[in-house]
This record gives sequence, structure tokens and C-alpha cells, in this order.
Amino acid sequence: MKRTKTCYKILSLLLCLAMLLPLSGCGEGKMSQSEIFAMDTQMTLTAYGKNRDAGIAAAESIIRSMDSMLDPELETSLVYAMNNANGSGVAVSGQIANMISTAQTVYKQSGGALDLTVYPLVKLWGFIDGKYYVPTDEEISACLQKLCFDQVVLTSFPSSGTYSVSMPSYGQISFGAVAKGCAASYAIEAMRNAGVESGIVSLGGNVQTLGVKPDGSLWTVAVTDPNNTASYLGLVKVGEAAVVTSGSYQRNFTSLEGKFYHHLLKPSTGYPVTNTLQSVTIICDDGTMADCLSTAMFILGETQALNYWRTYGGFDMILITNDNRIVCTSGLIEQFTLSNENYTVTFTE
Repeated sequence: MKRTKTCYKILSLLLCLAMLLPLSGCGEGKMSQSEIFAMDTQMTLTAYGKNRDAGIAAAESIIRSMDSMLDPELETSLVYAMNNANGSGVAVSGQIANMISTAQTVYKQSGGALDLTVYPLVKLWGFIDGKYYVPTDEEISACLQKLCFDQVVLTSFPSSGTYSVSMPSYGQISFGAVAKGCAASYAIEAMRNAGVESGIVSLGGNVQTLGVKPDGSLWTVAVTDPNNTASYLGLVKVGEAAVVTSGSYQRNFTSLEGKFYHHLLKPSTGYPVTNTLQSVTIICDDGTMADCLSTAMFILGETQALNYWRTYGGFDMILITNDNRIVCTSGLIEQFTLSNENYTVTFTE
């Protein structure tokens, strides 16, 4: 039941139509667009204005650079070096330092719901190579012993602007839960530095915008319908923001016994989390934080996710439940529009 590249392309097209169709005929800024495949995801980069081509080229360069450094199965990558350092420190890039620092904040605030060292478990279940497998309790227990995100040490050297990361020799880390959000943020910054004032990057379930539309209006981003991933259930209007979704529909399989399993594993059990949620969409300023939060809030479940939002704030959230309820935080009252009558929407304080 793994989503195919064709399905990603269809969803990417839907996102682009939702975001760009209102611009048709406005005559305010020429558009350039590029599609690339990186981080196991079909990505669409869009930029407007006279510096649009330079902006897209700069964004592509950032994404491809991060793709090569973050693949834990690629022997030349920084993540591979971290996972095979036998406890020694490894010099890492600013992007990796940013992801670890942000993830550590969410890890602590969520009680460990987001743990970047679940990689051995994700691999055991077959979500890395697509060779899906339902592990035994003993196999899961053995992998749980390797979780050590609370022992990952990030050291900054301000005088040189460099960073080092160390972790226990048995630890294995992956940035799958945060990489696309971080890449989107750096891609947007690359566009900005190239002189682009209006643009979008859509990296799978991660959308990040630069400025507003050339005509000065807000962007419109589609929220995927978990029950029909070729369609969407609502639209959210944003200015410059990150819109990131995590959902059980994104990577999953059905066992020979007919049981459904998805890739969002609960670090405390090693099994796919079971709660009332189908997807979580986070809207905030920072793509790295949005990506971290989308995973953590899904793991926490509806009640705890809303409590987290009330406690820490700094973002808005759209929760899609198994019984077709849409729960939006209060900051989206004027921004979210329901477009599918099969769902009901409420806004919560």
C-alpha cells in the first residue's frame, strides 16, 4: 500500500493548482517552476519575478546537497558517519545542528514523542527499503534498547561556527521526521538570497512559502484528504509560512493477516501509534519546527496534542480524525475553509 511516485505527482499537481490557480491572468510577475525527485519525494519549486530562475537553481542546489548528506544508507553521507562513529564526535553542518537542536526541544517538551534515534525500528519494519515486515516482540524489544536521543550531544564552537555531534556507539539516527521541513526552510532562504520575493517549495507533505503572491494576496494551500489522497478536504490561507503534514496514509502496508501498519512509530513501544488521528498539519514560521511538531503531535494524539499547543503555542494545527472530524486551533478561524462535506470542522481554544 505504499504510495507510488505517480500518486505523489498527482498530489503535487493538486497542491500547485490550489496555490497557483488564483494567479492566472493576473500579469503580476512571470513564473518559473521546476520538479525534482529527492529525499524519496517528488518536489515542486516555484518562483516569481526577474530573479526566479536563479532562485530555483539555488533552492535545487540546497535540496540536493542535503539529500546526499542525510541518507543514512549512503556511505559518503554525514549521517552514515554519525551512525558509524562508535561514540566519537563527528563534525556536522549547520543544517544538521539545526535539526538536532529543534528536535531536542520537541523531544523534551513532548515527553519523547519525537525521537530521531528510532531509525533501527523504522528499518526493522521495512519502511526504509519497502520490504515490509511485522517484527516479533523480541526484535522490537532489542531495537528499543538502542533508542538514545536523550544522549545525543550537540556541541557548538562559536569561534569557528562549526558543530560536532556524538552519541552512544549503539545509537542510529535518521532525520526522516524533519529533513524535508528543514530542506524547505533552507531552500526558501536560498531563493530569498537570490533576490526572489515570492515563491513556494512543495516537498511532499511539506509546503513553505516565500512572501505572498505577486498580486499581494495570501497563498492557498490544500490539505490532503487522508481517505482520498488524490483530493483535498480543505484549504488554508497563509502568508509566509511552513505548512507540514504527517499522516498514517503516507507510508503504510497491510500484512498477510489483513492488519494495517503505518510508519509513525511510538518510541515507547516500537509499534505504529494507535489513536484517533489520520493526519496532523502544522502551520508555523519555521519549517524545521513544523516538521518536528507534525510527527510529535501525531504520536501524542488528539488530546495531548491540543494540550501541547495550549502550553507552548507558536503554531497552529489541523487534526484529522478517524471519524472524519477536523479540529483546528483558533488561529485558523479566518484561514481554513472546508471543501468536503464528508467532514465536520470545529475550532478550539
